[in-house]
Amino acid sequence: MGKKVLIVGGVACGGKVAARLRRLDPGAEITVLEKGEFLSYAGCGLPFYVQGIVKEYRDLMSTPIGVIRDTAFFRKVKQVDVHTRHMATRIDRQEQKVVALDLSTGQEKEFHYDELVLATGGSPIRPPLPGVDLNHVYTLWTMDDALAMRATLDAGKINKAVIIGGGLVGLEVVEALQARGVEVSVVEAMDRPLPALFDEEFSSRVRKVLEAKGVHFYGGERVTEILGEGCDVSGVRTDARELPCDMVLMAIGVRPNIVLAKEAGLAIGPTGGIAVNRAMRTSDPHVYAGGDCVETFHLLTGKAVRQPMGSTANRQGRVIADAIAGKGADFKGVLGTAILRLFEFTAGRTGLSVEAARAAGFDPVTVSIMNSDKPHFMPGSALVTLRLVADRETGRLLGGQAFGAGDVSKRLDTLVAAITGGMTIDDLADADLAYAPPFSTALDPLTHAANSLRNNVEGLMRTYSPMELKEKAERGEDFVLLDVRSPEETQRDGKLPFENITYIPLGALWERGATLPKDKEIVAFCKISVRGWDALSILRSHGLENVALLETGVAGWPFQLEA
Repeated sequence: MGKKVLIVGGVACGGKVAARLRRLDPGAEITVLEKGEFLSYAGCGLPFYVQGIVKEYRDLMSTPIGVIRDTAFFRKVKQVDVHTRHMATRIDRQEQKVVALDLSTGQEKEFHYDELVLATGGSPIRPPLPGVDLNHVYTLWTMDDALAMRATLDAGKINKAVIIGGGLVGLEVVEALQARGVEVSVVEAMDRPLPALFDEEFSSRVRKVLEAKGVHFYGGERVTEILGEGCDVSGVRTDARELPCDMVLMAIGVRPNIVLAKEAGLAIGPTGGIAVNRAMRTSDPHVYAGGDCVETFHLLTGKAVRQPMGSTANRQGRVIADAIAGKGADFKGVLGTAILRLFEFTAGRTGLSVEAARAAGFDPVTVSIMNSDKPHFMPGSALVTLRLVADRETGRLLGGQAFGAGDVSKRLDTLVAAITGGMTIDDLADADLAYAPPFSTALDPLTHAANSLRNNVEGLMRTYSPMELKEKAERGEDFVLLDVRSPEETQRDGKLPFENITYIPLGALWERGATLPKDKEIVAFCKISVRGWDALSILRSHGLENVALLETGVAGWPFQLEA
């Protein structure tokens, strides 16, 4: 008889441990306790089931060839003994056993182990608001949550919904509900959407999309009560207004499920997750933990963080299985990578923001660019906006944000690999990225971003982000904005909302550039500010040295434009 391995939790991390360990150790005795009915399902796919893109919930828990990963599958294919509806209630570390309650029968059972894995996940936060227990007030974290929401929507009785929380889960459900004909409002305590992931400028790009799609976003407001008529929800009251609705989604965050570990005396980390080392071992050498219940560490700073992601849970599950099998693997950490599809747009981020980099002791330098993901002559070509952050002294890449209707995921994943590998700005600029017109421009947008950052570091170009320019104008500084677009473009694409704009098309700038004032700073721009970069050279030829560029141009302006 092989080693007894007991796994508490059978979704992402737990399922991965069981599958990987069986491949490494055919003789191990593997048992899984799962308090729910469903095993090894794709939790991140739940919004797409609610929307109807995923037609059957079983598709979220099946293999690529359609085999359902249920207890029979684990028993026959993996030789893993799975007990669903079994809730672990106590760990006896001295006796190396777990006491669990069979939720179907009420019977208490004991399960012994040589090695224990805690994959207890997390739970959505449900604050004790008045009305939180009314009908049609949901969270979306488990398969049961998704089934309940889908059934309510399928009944055709929901016309208006309020989402409390403007994070990833909340915004993923925005599109799902609107596609079902539901009018959606989002209430967020911070002043912008996705505040934990993006800086204000990129959050503003997300907000602009929401508002353009008819989604009502109320930032800087706190929900004080969920209103009801009888047993059903009828609205949401914030500290500023009342919003009528038929459905409420609570999406304000997730807490790690640590009660079992804490009561067993296992160490809890400063972020509130179970503390583990790089082999995912807890303070007890015979107990491992992974997934949403643990804290991990940031790859760049080494500081403790939490990252409740299915991808992280699966990576950690593999490390746990390897460690139990004696392979000695280590978890390498996280970068805080996240990505979101929002209608036809994609938003993503990884690594450190400028503020986080500065707080970690780096001297950050940053730039944003906008460019097409494919050549303009290729069907489907669309714009992407990229922001890179690097350390000024070493040139090491530290982070980035991305947004647009073009292929954001390709650029984001490339940046993740670059940061993980310790690459510098120069390394990224010179990377031999794949090129063919169906996939990229000759110089990829990521290459353009790295080159622009090099220009900044080398003093060849001085730039303002849209947020910096907006703040500059709000301070009342005296400068000239130079729009080098054609008159047709300014009429078609809109104008920046400032009075101090001079319009000189790029082709006329050689002749008319000398008419610009030499005693004021001139900030040039165009549609995406590629021609703006050319304008700086022309202005310098006229003896104008106090010149700068507006990053991402008019097309990348995240705030309101004038018609």
